Amino acid sequence: MSIRENYLRIVDNVADAAIRSGRRPEDIEIVAVTKFVDIDRIHQAIEAGAYSVGENRVQEFVDKLPFFCEHNVKKNIIGQLQTNKVKYVLNHCDLIQSVDRLPLAEEISKRSSTMGIIQDVLIEVNIGDEVQKGGIRVADAMSLVTAVSELPGIAVKGLMCIPPVLGESGVRKHFAAMRELFLRIAASDISGVRMRYLSMGMSGDYIAAIEEGSNMVRIGTALFGSRY
Repeated sequence: MSIRENYLRIVDNVADAAIRSGRRPEDIEIVAVTKFVDIDRIHQAIEAGAYSVGENRVQEFVDKLPFFCEHNVKKNIIGQLQTNKVKYVLNHCDLIQSVDRLPLAEEISKRSSTMGIIQDVLIEVNIGDEVQKGGIRVADAMSLVTAVSELPGIAVKGLMCIPPVLGESGVRKHFAAMRELFLRIAASDISGVRMRYLSMGMSGDYIAAIEEGSNMVRIGTALFGSRY
């Protein structure tokens, strides 16, 4: 199938899952994951309707930035971000989805404050407590959100996770736990924190993620095909 056909099929799946979960299809944001995807294929996705992109690697983000700006897409950093790479993405990306430690938040805060901007971020949660993955532990998430909320130049807008690979049925418990954490933090009414995005669900499990409460899914392979 073409990239256009893939995108339209994903849109239909997202709409159906949103309706089943009692929400509007337009309330779910589809982030096209463009890691290792060339400009021509990304352009096909944009022509099909994609309006939000996510990059894992800073260098690739920087290389594609002129194209992203030309096409006025929402730009997300979704991969692990080193503190020494923060300077390359600030004032260029709309949302950093992978803030998982206070030193990273402090670096974003320091540089954003110097630039006179506010950088929106998501707190990445290691919902499966997997040693090989980034993300703050569930037990420490509330304290990290609170600490980040006290920093200038940075604004927490929600949570992100990459759960264990368990298939749509097996991963639901992790998505449900993320939703519970999301709602618990939102109910805490932490000053300066607006819990707007619950970013969870990728190509193999985005339907289940939406049904369990996600309002932002990150889709690469199902849209662009295999990158390797």
